[in-house]
Amino acid sequence: MNFPQYRMLINEKVIYRIIDDRNFEEKQRSGSKVFHFKMEATQYPEILKIQDMLNCNEELYIIKDEKDWLAF
Repeated sequence: MNFPQYRMLINEKVIYRIIDDRNFEEKQRSGSKVFHFKMEATQYPEILKIQDMLNCNEELYIIKDEKDWLAF
């Protein structure tokens, strides 16, 4: 799999840029504000979250691309 990968929650309020299998960035929209977080998966649940995003598990995620990330 090539990185980065991009995913969005189906509610379209959160978008992720997955750097690799242990690191991702997250942008959250709340009203007119956008919050940006950088995360490193060090615990097993966090690692599973990245795997779920990459696999689009549980029908929670939509595959996106860099232009969606930049426009968010």
